[in-house]
Amino acid sequence: MGVGSGTESLALPITDPALEQRLRSRMAEVEKALYGHVQSRFPFVTKAASHLLDAGGKRFRPLLVLLTAEAGAHADSDDVLTAACIVEITHVGSLYHDDVMDEAELRRGSASANARWDNLVAILTGDLLFAKSSELTAALGPDAVRIQAQTFSRLVEGQILETVTPGPGEDPLEHYLAVVAGKTGSLIATSARYGARFGGSSPEVEEALAAYGEIVGSAFQLSDDILDVASDSDESGKTPGTDLREGVATLPTLMAQTSTDPADARLLELLAGPLTDDELHAEALALLRAHPAMDQARAYVVDRATEAKALLDVLPRGPVRAALESFADVVAVRSA
Repeated sequence: MGVGSGTESLALPITDPALEQRLRSRMAEVEKALYGHVQSRFPFVTKAASHLLDAGGKRFRPLLVLLTAEAGAHADSDDVLTAACIVEITHVGSLYHDDVMDEAELRRGSASANARWDNLVAILTGDLLFAKSSELTAALGPDAVRIQAQTFSRLVEGQILETVTPGPGEDPLEHYLAVVAGKTGSLIATSARYGARFGGSSPEVEEALAAYGEIVGSAFQLSDDILDVASDSDESGKTPGTDLREGVATLPTLMAQTSTDPADARLLELLAGPLTDDELHAEALALLRAHPAMDQARAYVVDRATEAKALLDVLPRGPVRAALESFADVVAVRSA
């Protein structure tokens, strides 16, 4: 689901032809600007900084900036374009670091930067992109600098939390939800906030859209957790059961682990560690798919999507609100 200017699908469900055309045109400008911002006088630095941009991606965050800007009077503002670049460069920078932390060899079907070069190049390239996003943010004024700093703080907090297990007396599910809110929800919330702010919306609309972005962005990640277990195909973007195999905590597994039913003893035993053995992995996957935790997880995501949609009451009925409501519906339906 690319966001090019051709016939590819946009990363958000846009059904109004005029709105879709405007967003495609603006996304083409964003794409061109992104490559301009990662240029260096040193060819190797340019190659490293553009490596994950070249790998593609949905460009969901900049598109959300452009879409929420349409709710205001200045959707075509240059500041909106700059904000769209800021959130994507921040996101891509975080991917370089993610791949080092995960020891990933592939990103979007291409070699990760750490696999193509090494961890040092990947880490420093991520740092460079964070610096570029900060430089761009400074052009939007001190309020934007504050928002960006707070967002980056939450994003890194989420990454740090992901590396540690919950402490004594800490709820593992709450810990995980905090990771998702920091790593995913924070930047999506800022994407929606930037669009509203620099598109000329009122403070009330800005706050509502930021809250919408936080909730629906986190819920989208949580629906991926469900698809990773439930899907027989590659809908989740990775082999089904990957998180389960690697012992990664997700919404369904954490909900299953709260069970006190003796009948769940075997599942809980399997979930206690990585499932590298194919037979044990298949057994755990089958047990988890049949467990009430799956419906519990789906209900949680649907509730979050409903909560996000309710925040859109501040917007008038029209193509922008319809697109944002449709995205929340997609989040709910894809986990069903």
